[in-house]
Amino acid sequence: MRVLVTGGAGYIGSHTVLALLDAGHEVLVVDSFANSKPTVIPRLEELSGQHIPVHAFDLRDADKTERLFADERIDAVIHFAGLKAVGESTEQPLAYYENNLGSTFALLRAMERHDVRTLVFSSSATVYGEDAPVPYVENRDHLSSSNPYGWTKVMQEQILADVAAASPGLQVAILRYFNPVGAHESGQIGEDPQGIPNNLMPYIAQVAVGRRERLSVFGGDYDTPDGTGLRDYIHVVDLAAGHVAALGHLAANPEIAVRAWNLGTGQGTSVLEMVHAFERASGVPIAYEIVGRRAGDLPASYAKTERAETELGWRAERSIDDMCADTWRWQSANPQGFPG
Repeated sequence: MRVLVTGGAGYIGSHTVLALLDAGHEVLVVDSFANSKPTVIPRLEELSGQHIPVHAFDLRDADKTERLFADERIDAVIHFAGLKAVGESTEQPLAYYENNLGSTFALLRAMERHDVRTLVFSSSATVYGEDAPVPYVENRDHLSSSNPYGWTKVMQEQILADVAAASPGLQVAILRYFNPVGAHESGQIGEDPQGIPNNLMPYIAQVAVGRRERLSVFGGDYDTPDGTGLRDYIHVVDLAAGHVAALGHLAANPEIAVRAWNLGTGQGTSVLEMVHAFERASGVPIAYEIVGRRAGDLPASYAKTERAETELGWRAERSIDDMCADTWRWQSANPQGFPG
């Protein structure tokens, strides 16, 4: 297949580009580089040994999106492009709704006009909201969220379901991620957040490499084994493989219109467990302090993964120690992230 990867220079997108190429697909990328850097692309080409066509623009530009589909043969789309910081979304909700929904609208219109019938969508476990029982199961009827970022995912899932119902032949795989971490084993690509990291692993890595003084652990009195929050961390390379599996599953099952799958390990790891695992991987002590709970945080969040295992033939393979070792290889080799 010739696959368009939107946001293909981003953290998950870049690893998925490599996974697609390794599986024998052709890939082209569209990315505005608002949250990524162009220097990612030469590294992907070096790692894959293949040229990767790149189109640098914002998908919300309907004319450019239309021209892309008119000029290029596209068999399927994997849609990562969008803003993704939970905290920032509460401060800039309009920007999040405008960006994340607008890009999807322009993409779906272009796909419809050019008869591109396969879409893999990057969703999130945030769509389960605050009240869903743990572990999260895909067949939950009521989706919700506690922040604008999550609501954009809820809304996009509904939009995709409605469009698929009105467009016979359109196939949509919705992949609900849990907590992607880790990096490519080469150390050439990894997570490079802009500004202060919003997520645990890159913050720990930046403390270890000397960019941050210490980690603040939000809440030490949860009803968990060590009092800190439990999350389902999944290696980004495993996550990328899940996208390739979903693409193949749609191709093999043309009767599927819309289907959602959780991509996680099915196990919770606490903040302090992750800190200590990173200390083992890096040999560097991680300074941290336990502070008050953060509004909206849950004691525990992890996936029920049987659907992906049974239907996609996919299972997360890499351990917490693997995640930390690969993150440290990336961060120690690239202490300031990607150049440029």
